[in-house]
Amino acid sequence: MRPADVRKYCKLDDAGMALLRAAMTQLQLSARAFHRVLKLARTIADLSRSEDIHPAHVAKAIQYRPRRQYA
Repeated sequence: MRPADVRKYCKLDDAGMALLRAAMTQLQLSARAFHRVLKLARTIADLSRSEDIHPAHVAKAIQYRPRRQYA
């Protein structure tokens, strides 16, 4: 999915966007990771038979991000 498609099909409400922005800051996510989380949240919403992406879908998508391991 291209970035234009992500903007078209993966729209968030204010609460979902706030959650994703907080995760970006706290987890130091890149713009690419932002789009990956957003696309995964869209998939989770689709599997839940939801037309909209809710904050719970975003939270679940964030949980699937691999953890950074520092030595």
